[in-house]
Amino acid sequence: MKQINGGVTAAKGFNAQGGHVGIKADDIKDMALIVSEVPANCAAAFTTNVVKAASVQRNIEVMKKQPKICGIAVNSGNANACTGEEGKASNLVMAETLAAQIGCDTNQVLTASTGVIGVQPDPAVYESGIKELFPKICGCEKAAENAAWGILTTDTHPKQIAVEIEIGGKTVTIGAMAKGTGMICPNMATMLAFVTTDCCISAGMLDKALKATIGTTYNMVSVDGDTSTNDSIFLLANGLAENAEITAEGPDYETFKDALYFVNEYLAKELVRDGEGATKFIETEVINAASEDKARAIAKSVIKSSLLKAAIFGSDANWGRVLCAMGYSGEDFDPEKVDVTFRSAKGELEVLKEGTPIVFDEDKALEILGEDDITIIADLKEGAASGKAWGCDLTYEYVKINGEYRS
Repeated sequence: MKQINGGVTAAKGFNAQGGHVGIKADDIKDMALIVSEVPANCAAAFTTNVVKAASVQRNIEVMKKQPKICGIAVNSGNANACTGEEGKASNLVMAETLAAQIGCDTNQVLTASTGVIGVQPDPAVYESGIKELFPKICGCEKAAENAAWGILTTDTHPKQIAVEIEIGGKTVTIGAMAKGTGMICPNMATMLAFVTTDCCISAGMLDKALKATIGTTYNMVSVDGDTSTNDSIFLLANGLAENAEITAEGPDYETFKDALYFVNEYLAKELVRDGEGATKFIETEVINAASEDKARAIAKSVIKSSLLKAAIFGSDANWGRVLCAMGYSGEDFDPEKVDVTFRSAKGELEVLKEGTPIVFDEDKALEILGEDDITIIADLKEGAASGKAWGCDLTYEYVKINGEYRS
């Protein structure tokens, strides 16, 4: 596998564009389009929140029909959630307008929205914006970058990646972009992520690969413990790489799945690195657990702890908050066997050994936890399984951003 420059246009036959169409103030990009030159197989996953945005509700119904997808329209600045029938109608305008531009059925177009909840969108802006952007779509890197900017809300930078792999003697490319810095604790995917590939793979195997990778990538991140009304991930495969179609598990499927995992893990980590107000990236690794599910559940519980996040912000080696969060994970373990260690580029500091506190050098702890990337290791000493979760610190700036979000 080789990482290359680019994003959603890196794979053959995918065009995109992003720009400012008038949803947001000033000249900030607020819309993106992704279009496949040929209808593509699609796999997707959506928020588990009972409260779902208009785009999510419609996408779920469309995906039940298992159509080939030709394009996706995305708006930023308005979540179009909790907006009733009027909001559903506005969302449908997005799909109908892009479908008309492409020349395909409306059910071959998906939509996504992100922004403020409970504000009615202006469908006329959606319609005019799509008509303005569509003639500008292309397969160049700049178009992918514009699209990546067009889906952002409070993100500080776009998040893109592209990789190449070889399947059956053919070069297969996967490209992707994602957004999300707050209201991030997904239990399916992420805030918004879009993955494109020219791999020839059946719809069933595409769905299998997506489900096999999101559980240990996007589902293992937390910025603030909130699950959005709009979380969605889309995976489009148009087959233009012309490899022999992947219709079952085997070496070709494993090669594709591994590359997809790499892409999704990269984006998942980028989401939390750019968490609202974040100054530090935190990885929690639970080792020597009885099962991977158990290790992941405990790791996720630690990374979701607001008290732990605040401690890391303050460079405080407060291991008690780690053990406490492990304890309310819902998983059973023996606290008197647990070791806890903090690690960074400045070194490693063991703070708990078999459930007993270790006297440590506080100055050394400040030095280790003062780094931008922090790893917390919890050893359960009960098996051979492990699991990781990723998050960021909780800062004053996070409170400021979200205290003024509607202002």
